[in-house]
Amino acid sequence: MQYLFYLLAAVSVIAALVVVVARSPITSVIALVVCFLSIAGHYILLNAQFLAMVHVIVYTGAILVLMLFVIMLLNMNSMVEERKSVVVRVLAWATGGLFLLTLMAAAKQGILLATPADFDPGIGLVQRIGTALFTDFLVPFEVSSVLFLSAMAGAMMLAKKDGTEHINLPPSSEPDSAA
Repeated sequence: MQYLFYLLAAVSVIAALVVVVARSPITSVIALVVCFLSIAGHYILLNAQFLAMVHVIVYTGAILVLMLFVIMLLNMNSMVEERKSVVVRVLAWATGGLFLLTLMAAAKQGILLATPADFDPGIGLVQRIGTALFTDFLVPFEVSSVLFLSAMAGAMMLAKKDGTEHINLPPSSEPDSAA
């Protein structure tokens, strides 16, 4: 199990580096997909299957599709970026190195921590989350769903302009101008 953790950690770090270093934005987004999937693997190793699936659905599914759509819409492959000055590059390397040292110190401290004695292996299972959501937190869950529904309805009402109901309709449904 520990080897799988280290394998997923290596995949996450390498994919994150490819996201930053890649010249093509499409390559960066694909590497970000790999990074997100390896992080979902970490959630599964932590026995949080629900969190892993939400991570895959929300981040890997929705947000990355949005990123790809924006990249294709903007046609970022044709953009040319000017080269940064030497001072900016040296500061970027120094900041990255300090961040790496901080991460290594945190990882060393994390390796020394012991597993708590009262660890519950069923804490992140979908059945437990569903039971808690629909028993203890039913009213806040329903209130938040009504709040989200009213926010969507409000956004649609704000987007609709007065007197412009016929704009952006298909040709067959345009109002008759001859009448």
